[in-house]
Formats: sequence, structure tokens, C-alpha cells
Amino acid sequence: MSDMEEKFPRALWVRLFVYLVMGHVFAAFVYFLFEAGAR
Repeated sequence: MSDMEEKFPRALWVRLFVYLVMGHVFAAFVYFLFEAGAR
């Protein structure tokens, strides 16, 4: 696992995780807007 950590720093994993979470939140928000607009 140390070899992977040398290639990918911890900050990169944190940034990737934040991007994934924000992407899901944004997608859920857009989905909610479409669902609310359809009614």
C-alpha cells in the first residue's frame, strides 16, 4: 500500500473524495429540481 501512497498523495485522495461527494450532491439537487418541476 505504501507504493500506492507514494504515487497518489493523501491530499489527492481527499480532493477526489470531495469531488465525488460534491458531484453526487449536485446531481441530487438537479434531480430534485426536475422532479419538483415535473409536478
